[in-house]
Amino acid sequence: MSSPASIPQMEVSAFETLSRDECIACWTAEFGREPPKYTSVQFMRQALAYEAQVKAFGGHSTAVRRVLKSALKGKRKSSRKGGAIAAVPALSLRPGAHLVREWNGRTYQVEILEGGFRLDGKDYGSLSAIARKITGTYWSGPRFFGLVTR
Repeated sequence: MSSPASIPQMEVSAFETLSRDECIACWTAEFGREPPKYTSVQFMRQALAYEAQVKAFGGHSTAVRRVLKSALKGKRKSSRKGGAIAAVPALSLRPGAHLVREWNGRTYQVEILEGGFRLDGKDYGSLSAIARKITGTYWSGPRFFGLVTR
């Protein structure tokens, strides 16, 4: 590698061979400070490759940045307040869709119905009932199937 300033011209595959010291030098040149103390070499390689791609081809579109910023604002308002759970924005479960969850080595597939859910040919009124059936204990169904975040 010639110098940390050559990052934009490097091929993405070139980052895979950087040593820890080379990664730190490139990181410092790119971000203006050394990486956090225990940052892995693999993470630094990926971050540097991403930054090179952004410089070469541009980053996210304005629309994507707007959506990400909006999602972040919504999450900040609702999370961390008494352990409140933030729902995934604009999520709709349409009849005919399927939710898949692996639990204890078995994959479960739930079909969304007009007025409920179906698992293994049996209809349920809620995802929580299905989560309880699968785990044997109470779970929030939407959380169990990854439809909400903490």
